[in-house]
Amino acid sequence: MDSILLLVSSVISIFIWLLIANAILSWLVAFNVVNTSNQFVASVGNFLYRITEPPLRPIRKIIPSFGGLDVSPIVLILLLIFLRNLMFEYLPTMV
Repeated sequence: MDSILLLVSSVISIFIWLLIANAILSWLVAFNVVNTSNQFVASVGNFLYRITEPPLRPIRKIIPSFGGLDVSPIVLILLLIFLRNLMFEYLPTMV
């Protein structure tokens, strides 16, 4: 059971880092630091969008944007951290 908990925790951590990378890339594109006409940047952006958009979409429907500021990644990161902590707190471990 411990290995399953650690695997799920690792997947949650990786997804949190993907959310952070998506937010940073969107800022870099918005401020014209990187250009999406570059094939590598476009493919990384497309990958991050396809991975992170499905769980962010329902949160964006509930929480409105605050003047162009999208807080849905922050909300999702907090929910994922809460879920991970809850999982380790209430699921039995075999140590």
